[in-house]
Amino acid sequence: MKTTNRITSLFNIEYPIIQAGMVWVSGWKLASAVSNAGGLGLIGAGSMKPGLLCEHIQKCKAATQKPFGVNIPLLRHDADDLIAVTIEEKIEIVFTSAGHPGRHIEKLKSDNIKVVHVVSNVKQAMKSEEVGCDAVVGEGVEAGGHNGGDEITTFCLIPQLVDAVKIPVIAAGGIADGRQIAAVFCLGAEAVQIGTLFAATVESSAHQTYKRKIVEAKDNDTVLSFRKVALMRMLKNEFALKSVQAEIKGLSKEEMISFLNHKREMKGIFEGDEIEGAMEAGQSSGLVKEILTVQQVFDKLIREYLATKQKWFL
Repeated sequence: MKTTNRITSLFNIEYPIIQAGMVWVSGWKLASAVSNAGGLGLIGAGSMKPGLLCEHIQKCKAATQKPFGVNIPLLRHDADDLIAVTIEEKIEIVFTSAGHPGRHIEKLKSDNIKVVHVVSNVKQAMKSEEVGCDAVVGEGVEAGGHNGGDEITTFCLIPQLVDAVKIPVIAAGGIADGRQIAAVFCLGAEAVQIGTLFAATVESSAHQTYKRKIVEAKDNDTVLSFRKVALMRMLKNEFALKSVQAEIKGLSKEEMISFLNHKREMKGIFEGDEIEGAMEAGQSSGLVKEILTVQQVFDKLIREYLATKQKWFL
């Protein structure tokens, strides 16, 4: 599967496989393991304060000599401080999400940082290219965690992005199998970004209960909720189903924010509260059958991809 394309060249990586920067999951252990396996690991700054992010960056540097990056949700009130840390620590790759990259692009680019923005529709991708992003991640609504309100699927989104922009497109949302990697490459993507599968690995910082729930999940065991706040996909549990009922009852945006704001993500993902926590995960959880090491995941993905390529494309 080793290949040279615009994404592998941009990040100087062996495989066009990128680990999503997930809250409470993507610490230095996961990011360094993915980078050491030949992909691109990302530290997820969304659940970190600047001081903790600095600590994770330094530990990641000690654990790998290969490229890694940081994911920063731009809607965070301290996004400027998180960006300042990445610049101070001389990070060369930043993935941004949940906001407009134009506000920060000049600062990042002035320090020779490669910038990739996560998008959920064509308009966002075109704007990202216009302001100077080096690539975009096209994330379909199958993805775990927060999603775009348009609810466009990965299979429909990726070819439209490829047709609309000249910069490379990375496919995300519902990918946990080498067959899917082959499929999105056929759609024009030059890499994949994978979340849920890596969230359930040995090196993930998530709670063991959360990993177990991913492995146990079947095809219809996730649900979308919080459309008035920020669309979110979670594993079905008591909290998730109560949130769906609250939406049906017509709770206001403020009431839904109050319903969510009890450190639900930390409870579900990091503390393993399978009843009242928000266990964010994608539809690909139905494809995750066991808790593996990152290296085992890479071996499996590459084996599946090569088997698919041999079967269909020779």
